Amino acid sequence: MASPSDLTFIEQYFKGLDNIETKDITPHLPQLKSYLKILGVLYYGNNFSAPINNTLVKDILSKTPMFSDITLAAHPRVIKVSKNSDISVIWVDIWDSQNGTKAKTLINRSFNFGRHIATVKGTSMNPGVSQCHNC
Repeated sequence: MASPSDLTFIEQYFKGLDNIETKDITPHLPQLKSYLKILGVLYYGNNFSAPINNTLVKDILSKTPMFSDITLAAHPRVIKVSKNSDISVIWVDIWDSQNGTKAKTLINRSFNFGRHIATVKGTSMNPGVSQCHNC
């Protein structure tokens, strides 16, 4: 298992090479994706003028303390529960450790999403999300 000092050594080595065009290479320990869904959010947000979108979701998650050390693996997806409902489900994919410690700290916790209380639940890989068979 690589240590933080090993990662620093690898990063310095690649940044010192002259024939690599990009200098923003950052090594990381192996990670897996964890899949979460956020429940209890109105589809049209607080002002009822437009549906919430992934930009708004990312902005709110970045301002929420319990998501401070979480890195999103993809853009959040907002889906209306049904045609006649005003509730949405927000699907969030995060980069996590191999044993899922970040997801475990978030599951079944609640936070303020605007004026509403949202709850984070664990889920399996979302339908329709393509992933290679080697991942």
